[in-house]
Amino acid sequence: MREVHLPRSLEELWPLLDRRPRAALYAGGTDLLVRMGRGMENPAALVCLERIEELKGVNEHGDHIHIGSCTTHSRLLAHPLVQRHLPVLAQAVKTLGSPLIRNMGTIGGNLCTASPAGDTLPPLYVLEAEVELRSGGRVRRMPVREFIRGPGVTCIEEGEILTGIRVKKPARDLLHHFEKVGRRNALACAVVSLAALIGFSPDGVVRRAALAWGSVGPTVVRCPEAEEALLGQRLSADTLQRAAALVREAVSPISDLRADEHYRRRVSGNLLLRLAERPRPGSSGIPPGCCSSK
Repeated sequence: MREVHLPRSLEELWPLLDRRPRAALYAGGTDLLVRMGRGMENPAALVCLERIEELKGVNEHGDHIHIGSCTTHSRLLAHPLVQRHLPVLAQAVKTLGSPLIRNMGTIGGNLCTASPAGDTLPPLYVLEAEVELRSGGRVRRMPVREFIRGPGVTCIEEGEILTGIRVKKPARDLLHHFEKVGRRNALACAVVSLAALIGFSPDGVVRRAALAWGSVGPTVVRCPEAEEALLGQRLSADTLQRAAALVREAVSPISDLRADEHYRRRVSGNLLLRLAERPRPGSSGIPPGCCSSK
């Protein structure tokens, strides 16, 4: 019979992990329990983190926002700090699974699963988020882009857990955009997704661009060449077409049951073209930090 442990604090957790170093950790279990049900994993013990209140919640610390790793997607979506400062993340969470999945699944779980199609990952990349990792004796932090090493692979070490995500508040005048393409309009795993943060000068010229694509490589794909191509330009169709061509060269998608690599490559560039349709923050009544999506 498999052991299941339900620690209520980090103080209870650390000695438990010392005794069961190979136990599988989870919070909502929306990924792990499915894999177990399919016979893909068979851990000797389970450690559920969902009762550890220290790992939950969204808090403001000066110019940063801290998100506990066991914060559910529903709680993220409803939180005013996320809506006000991180709309690109809120929009991604809104497209994630179903209300039932969002009620159970956590942002920490989405990160630790490290799926190239994980909906929260592209927003966290453009937000330049940091992860906080703890064990019984140390705390370390690193950019999320370094935390995820490949499909299903992170740099978490034995006896260590992801405790939180730290995000610096973006400037309030940025355009936030997230969109994903799937095989259906709801409950869809991303075939391709795009997160973007775009900043403009008063005359409408791009002064900052951060772009990240999901499901088109072994990890989230950034394209510095495309970002550079937007700088100093207006988001015209011609400018975006040039940047889209660079994106199609940068991505390395695979073919699977959901889409082939050629389709993914084309859609990666096409999603960038959508930015031409987006209202700018502060224009036509659109508030700064607006969240736009299809």
